[in-house]
Amino acid sequence: MSPSTQAMQRDDTQNPGMLWIKEGEALWQRKAGRAEQSCAGCHGEAARSMRGVAARYPAFDAALGQPLNLGQRINQCRQKHQQAEPWKRESQELLAMESYVGMQSRGVPVEVSDPRLLAFIERGEQRYRQRIGQLNLSCAQCHDDNWGRKLGSAVIPQAHPTGYPVYRLEWQGMGSLQRRLRNCMTGVRAQPYAYDEHEMVELELYLNKRAQGMPLETPGVRP
Repeated sequence: MSPSTQAMQRDDTQNPGMLWIKEGEALWQRKAGRAEQSCAGCHGEAARSMRGVAARYPAFDAALGQPLNLGQRINQCRQKHQQAEPWKRESQELLAMESYVGMQSRGVPVEVSDPRLLAFIERGEQRYRQRIGQLNLSCAQCHDDNWGRKLGSAVIPQAHPTGYPVYRLEWQGMGSLQRRLRNCMTGVRAQPYAYDEHEMVELELYLNKRAQGMPLETPGVRP
């Protein structure tokens, strides 16, 4: 990130992601679904009840026996408690709610410590190191072997997903970590996993494990 991009992220009056935060705040208070229930009706004030929550996702769901990311958990709550239709992946509403919940944990260290997640983390690491696509490249070859160098005009980062959902200047909008992962897969000419496929969630989980102890930055700003 250039100094100007860093400054944009750190100043809430300049960070364009705050527009999504404001929408998420409104959605938090709004009643929805056949249950006519709001998020606030169950959880109360988000600043208190959601503090630290996003830092622990993807998290293990005992009923399903697998990890869910934050967006999946939000939609699970919509269906189960509000009796409402789930929001579509990358929709304005879901990104706004993910951003709003994520912001309540800004500055909280990422925590991936549930022992039930170990097998899923291992599978995520395997995918991170697996060569894919017509270019026959792995995530590790860019983000472990060549971090700090440039790919075109962009500096290659170390794959720490602490700012998602992020506002990317390239997108002129907010996007999830899965959107960014799918971009990378397409970039190496591979068939990307579908949104919320278990392979994608396991890869998310491994990346969060790599970022263990780093503070969340939501909403991030990236080039």
